[in-house]
Amino acid sequence: MDTAKSLRNNLPNINTYNFESHAMALFNWQVVHNQVYASFVKHLAVEVESIKKIEDIPFLPIQFFKSQQVVTGQWQPEQVFESSGTTGTIPSRHYVKSLPFYHAHARNLFEQTFGNLTDMHILALLPSYIERQGSSLVSMVQYFIQQAATSYSGFYLQNTNKLVATLEKLRSSSKKTILFGVSFALLELAERYALDLSHVTLIETGGMKGRRKELTRAELYDKLNARLNFGAIYSEYGMTELLSQAYGLQGKFMQPNTMKILIRQVNDPFSYEPVGRTGGINIIDLANVDSCAFIETQDLGRLHPAGGFEVLGRFDNSDLRGCNLLVQ
Repeated sequence: MDTAKSLRNNLPNINTYNFESHAMALFNWQVVHNQVYASFVKHLAVEVESIKKIEDIPFLPIQFFKSQQVVTGQWQPEQVFESSGTTGTIPSRHYVKSLPFYHAHARNLFEQTFGNLTDMHILALLPSYIERQGSSLVSMVQYFIQQAATSYSGFYLQNTNKLVATLEKLRSSSKKTILFGVSFALLELAERYALDLSHVTLIETGGMKGRRKELTRAELYDKLNARLNFGAIYSEYGMTELLSQAYGLQGKFMQPNTMKILIRQVNDPFSYEPVGRTGGINIIDLANVDSCAFIETQDLGRLHPAGGFEVLGRFDNSDLRGCNLLVQ
């Protein structure tokens, strides 16, 4: 039996009740077949046989994606996603075995929150992403645009006049209008125009890209709503090292069926904080079958009692990432 194929095929069936058993099966596969992860676990002197639940699993620091080719098994990548970072920093690289798998999985998670892509116009204001190679976000949104297949869907690089005209025209459309936007470009749009976009759902992807002063999400939303009056503002939590995305209304993210967030203690990475307490974000992404599913990020966050989570900023000594928003 092809274990990796089976782990991929089971993803749509993951739920609260079988998440842990699937995660343990994936851990037992990767700790043997992922050379980087196996070496990391061995270095910690952890007895693999003693790991019985997900809280016991060692999480690979995300910095390994900067220096190592983090892959499970032996294969040639169809795509290498690369993080934006900032000038002078080393980018992370995620080697992707199957681009169609990534696209299909991203679509499934998106449609769980927003509905069928074929019932939408997908517009994108992502100048800093589209201007470089290897962006996982651009790859995902480009696929969404193709699946929506409307004449209005597309990337609006620097042509904000055309974007505004299109958004106004879509006010009478029977389809839902979705706008993906990077923070600095959205702020520039808000400074140039005063619009009623109450028919538009915004998905902000974060990121000032060093072009503007960082804002908290609350500050960003206030500035956007004061001038653009979006019908709803969602945030997307994704990163180069993940194949899953989480979406959240007003920055309150819900965990998709293939992702679990654990909040580690700041001073003890092997212990976890209770719900409501702030700490470092550890992520299990079950879609990372062919890389590493267990990642220790440099983001700070906290869990909510209802099962969602917030991203509150980053550790002081970590590189600024494209999705960075300051502590609220």
